[in-house]
Amino acid sequence: MSLEADLLERSQSKCELCGASDTLGVLDVSLDGVPDAQSSALVCETCRAQTANETDLNPHHWHCLNETMWSDIGAVKVLAWRLLNRLKAESWAQDLLDMLYMEEEELSWAKAGLMDQDEGARVIHKDSNGAVLSAGDTVILIKDLPVKGAGFTAKRGTAVRNISLVPDNPQHIEGRVSGQQIVILTQFVKRST
Repeated sequence: MSLEADLLERSQSKCELCGASDTLGVLDVSLDGVPDAQSSALVCETCRAQTANETDLNPHHWHCLNETMWSDIGAVKVLAWRLLNRLKAESWAQDLLDMLYMEEEELSWAKAGLMDQDEGARVIHKDSNGAVLSAGDTVILIKDLPVKGAGFTAKRGTAVRNISLVPDNPQHIEGRVSGQQIVILTQFVKRST
């Protein structure tokens, strides 16, 4: 029997994450890239695309994890954990994640794959000219910017040294201007050479 045939039989021809029965395919969850029945899951196209970061996560679609997370199949449980982690801003997902029990080996497997996904989905900050910004760079303001709550305006031409990057927003950086730590939109700076 082929791997797909094994998974079709195990899952009763349904997506092992959401239960859909159309456009099913094998999703390799193994860390070594050698798929087998224990390290793979049968998933629909919608689940595969969202799991692989090809499309944004739709929180409403993933309410199915309420049942999926209790699976006896390691690969399915690992996928549920990873997805719940990505959705933990949703209160229901955080509640499910708090309830989810995993053996130490499964948890290590889940975390290892999540780190690989995080590296692939790294946020890139670019200045107004499209140059990539890095933490510690110096940037120049290209526009006068009123600083909300601080009562002053950061003037055009001001050099902001040793910037830090806001990890979850590619349009924001932080830097010190006139002794104040402020958030600056990347569209209003250019990297200093």
